[in-house]
Amino acid sequence: MKTHAKAAGILLAGMTAMTALLSGCGANKGANGKTVVEIVQYKPEAVKAFDALEEKFNSTHDDIELVIDSPNDAMTILKTRFIREDYPEIIGIGGDINYSNFLDSDMLMDVSDYPGLADIKESYLKINEELEFVPTDGTYAVPYMANAAGVLYNRDIFEEHGWTIPTTLDEFYELCDDIQEQEILPLYFGFRDTWTCLAPWNAICVDLAPSDICSQVNAGTATFAEAYHDAAEVTKSLLAYAESDPYAYSYNDACTAFARGESAMYVIGSYAVPQIKSVNPDINIDSFVFPASNDAQQNVLNSGNDLQWSVMAGKEDKKEAIYEVLDFLYEDENIQTYLDDQNAVPCKNGDFTLPSMLDGMKSYIEEDRMADYQDHHYPSEMAVDAMIQTFLMDDSENAVDTFLERFDTEWVRYNRDLISKVQKFYEEHPDLLADEPDSEKGGEEQ
Repeated sequence: MKTHAKAAGILLAGMTAMTALLSGCGANKGANGKTVVEIVQYKPEAVKAFDALEEKFNSTHDDIELVIDSPNDAMTILKTRFIREDYPEIIGIGGDINYSNFLDSDMLMDVSDYPGLADIKESYLKINEELEFVPTDGTYAVPYMANAAGVLYNRDIFEEHGWTIPTTLDEFYELCDDIQEQEILPLYFGFRDTWTCLAPWNAICVDLAPSDICSQVNAGTATFAEAYHDAAEVTKSLLAYAESDPYAYSYNDACTAFARGESAMYVIGSYAVPQIKSVNPDINIDSFVFPASNDAQQNVLNSGNDLQWSVMAGKEDKKEAIYEVLDFLYEDENIQTYLDDQNAVPCKNGDFTLPSMLDGMKSYIEEDRMADYQDHHYPSEMAVDAMIQTFLMDDSENAVDTFLERFDTEWVRYNRDLISKVQKFYEEHPDLLADEPDSEKGGEEQ
């Protein structure tokens, strides 16, 4: 989430002719006569896993040479390479607004005919569809790995007091009250780092707002003021169970406090576990889905496509080799290699060993009950994280209304051209707007 928020806005002005530029790249051969398939992926923390997979592939394939680059700032590297017309065959990026922009610029190849799509969980394919600015024929990314966010909790503290996992919002409030009665802090936040304000926001919105609300607003059929009202109230209610001044503490402070047992729970993503365990390697962590609704069936796991593969347009002459590389990456044992290294969630259906801190979310993963992070649709320039922080610091009676009115206003300000494009599209295709299903809260279709 943090990485995604900082990666937005990488597309270049003047990309409209990208497809034509790509078409002349050709099926280049390496010095050894092999077909070269290069991947540039944006997760440098996974470089060891990908180095191992690259070596394994090249030792077992005689006609294809796989090159996997994992630079520290992949988006900047890609931007520079696009200027030089030096394009990799495959890019590994997150399912966020960067993907939306790439797709909107006609930079990606349709991979609808890739057989491996049949093995991908439907929720993760749907997440990519909802990232399209306008409905687009075809499939332009194959989800690989996902992450999960909700509530981390200290198993030992819970077991000591006999606390059980809540499945509704009222049960969650009751749990927090019980924890406070034992003179233990229920929650700890690091809201000095504004991006952390998105963690509870996203986990709550997946239960209480339509998963495609941003698309609905762009089409002119909904407002954030209405769709986000309940989510805003629940998000603000958590402050009653947190430290007295969460804006004085950073993400690292919150991880450290939770690691030392200063709170029983921490509303954050699974990505925080390595940081927490760096402070206390022996901490016994599990997690559960944030139960923002009082209807347990409406609650879903907040999960998004953390890493997915897109093929650059103009690489059709290398499709066979590219698909062979993808087949290799999606072999179960190779997926497990990544899972063991990164504590991720596989987007592929299968019997995989998940990290123990996801035990409480396992049933949601197995049942494919997931919806994307709302902030994957937000433009970085809008700084929604800072808006949420300002809202949480506002003690006035009309804080919720003020925040939501600003949200709608700022959305139009930073998405004016996109809104115009979307609404023009639906004016020209009114049947598509009429056929669009209304998404239920939590991302399920009615």
